[in-house]
Amino acid sequence: MKVPFLDFAKPYEELKAELDEAYFRFMRSAWYILGREVEAFEQEFADYCGVKYCVGVGNGLEALHLILRAYDIGPGDEVIVPSNTYIATWLAVSYAGAVPVPVEPDPRTFNIKPDKIAAAITTKTKAIMPVHLYGQPADMDPIMSIARKHGLKVVEDNAQAQGARYQGRRTGSLGDAAGNSFYPGKNLGAFGDGGAVTTDDAQLADRVRTLRNYGSKKKYYNDVKGYNSRLDELQAAFLRVKLKKLDEWNDRRRDVAALYLTELGGMANLTLPFVPEWAEPVWHLFVVRHSKRDALQQKLAAADIGTLIHYPVPPHLSGAYSDGKWSRGSFPVAEELSDTVLSLPMGPHLAKELAGDVADNVRRANQSLKD
Repeated sequence: MKVPFLDFAKPYEELKAELDEAYFRFMRSAWYILGREVEAFEQEFADYCGVKYCVGVGNGLEALHLILRAYDIGPGDEVIVPSNTYIATWLAVSYAGAVPVPVEPDPRTFNIKPDKIAAAITTKTKAIMPVHLYGQPADMDPIMSIARKHGLKVVEDNAQAQGARYQGRRTGSLGDAAGNSFYPGKNLGAFGDGGAVTTDDAQLADRVRTLRNYGSKKKYYNDVKGYNSRLDELQAAFLRVKLKKLDEWNDRRRDVAALYLTELGGMANLTLPFVPEWAEPVWHLFVVRHSKRDALQQKLAAADIGTLIHYPVPPHLSGAYSDGKWSRGSFPVAEELSDTVLSLPMGPHLAKELAGDVADNVRRANQSLKD
């Protein structure tokens, strides 16, 4: 049976009545930009994350970028980022005019390694941007300790981890501010693009609200050079429906992950995700490592099992950053991960039988690659 990497049809099938009602409510309102749906979602998502403020913006990249702009981080400044992440983390820094300074990850968790951060700090460093990659929290307490010691801001990239917990606290509430993405494939995904900033910093929230709307607090009065980056009113209405299901759907993801961890344990050449005792991941992705990753992916594709690679090219080797500053070998851990990681099918609508079929095929493929 064909197993898609992620099923985009079933969320609508499950929530059809509620989503349709949200659509008609939006249409009847005749208010399409920054209206009641956005305001309500901002309050509901702030409450969910355990913060005082949420500001809806156009997407996750712009959420991170606007946070940096709101903190006056720009040309001449440096921001510490993971070497192993989606390029949006780095682009947010570049868009602000600052310089991304990569730090290698822990190869077990894939997240930035806190004990490597201090060596990357210079007089130009203004912030640290940890990523909760694949839905697993970064180790935030030591990161916050380092930041406070050096007077730095901490901006969480929470694009992949809505609902995850670190030491019992929600991601998105652990740093000075956090950028969230509601891209359709995310745990809390819209039916289009969307993003949000979460924070307890009232001044930051106010500045982001101004920057997202052409630099204006009052229509036609522009205080600063801002942007057009507003969470769509219709997407906010849909997100309000899906937010009510987020914890349940994250639990379903945990069930799939538990099955994989049980069924795929102890296999030669296959490295499973590692979860520290302080982390409660939400399994945005289930990422394994294999010494013959490409061959494994091909065998799974032949069995109609969808997989993806997150990510095949680390940012420092991408064309976007091919300015001669870095080359192959600059960040060997990130490079090794990019050569070996494979994401198996994962999602709240992946049936247990299909997840079991994935595990069976991985075992068979792995065995054939050993022979």
